[in-house]
Amino acid sequence: MQDFMTMLRERSSTRNFTGEPVDRECIGLLLEAALLSPSSRNLKPWEIIAVEDPMLLTAMSAVKAHGSSFLAHAPLGIVVLGNPELSDVWIEDTSIVSVLIHLAAESLGLGSCWIQIRGRMDGTGASSAGRVKDILRVPPPWEPESIIAVGHAGKLDAASEEKMRPGRINAQLKEKIHWNGY
Repeated sequence: MQDFMTMLRERSSTRNFTGEPVDRECIGLLLEAALLSPSSRNLKPWEIIAVEDPMLLTAMSAVKAHGSSFLAHAPLGIVVLGNPELSDVWIEDTSIVSVLIHLAAESLGLGSCWIQIRGRMDGTGASSAGRVKDILRVPPPWEPESIIAVGHAGKLDAASEEKMRPGRINAQLKEKIHWNGY
């Protein structure tokens, strides 16, 4: 348990990548982690698109008004799709998949960052999910939930440095955790 807790304490979202490609063995392990993800009633209402094509990554980096531009510099984007016709909790199930991809990336020494797609808009007011569906030719009823940018981490940004500050978790325990009621 300690190794897992250490990993959680030390990981941070990566928005700066070195550009070094992610090798196929690591990609396979990331995708295996996604497939091993638990889901409600074991329906597994998801599919994954692994994107390495720089043109597609650049196109997808512009599908949100804010918070996705770094995808253009990542060597890998893992698009997590959900099927709302298969499960009424597809959002929760695809979110679990996304988190496991993050943790698997960290365990492999890779950086990652979640890009929320569902419910977001680009700078013109168009649906981010609709744009991803167009770029990747996603058929109905599949809906993009998130894109996980993955790669070898470059220099940490200020937000990530703050996350690493000693004592941060102890302060949050007092603010965020309640016992036996609010």
